Amino acid sequence: MSNRRFPVIDEMLTVRIHIDPVDDENAPLLVALGSHRFGRIPAPAVEQIAQGLQKHVCLADAGDVWFYRTPILHASNAARPGRRRRVLQVDYAIGALPSGLEWLGI
Repeated sequence: MSNRRFPVIDEMLTVRIHIDPVDDENAPLLVALGSHRFGRIPAPAVEQIAQGLQKHVCLADAGDVWFYRTPILHASNAARPGRRRRVLQVDYAIGALPSGLEWLGI
């Protein structure tokens, strides 16, 4: 149910493979359920939209694999000192990204 305002991202899928376990004390990922249906959300509107949606705490064991829509609103705190929260994350698109659109990394 995409609103097609940002069709490339609307059609993407993210796969997240957990290398380390993530419990509720190690800053798990929080997602705003259904937020992917809003299309591209301007930064000033993110907090207001997220406040109106149910949140889900995403706990994981090492080896767990998640699939989710790429544009879903999500956040987490920093991992606790001495704890790791490593994941392998791959974003899939159905075609080539349009000219000028690329993911930035470190």
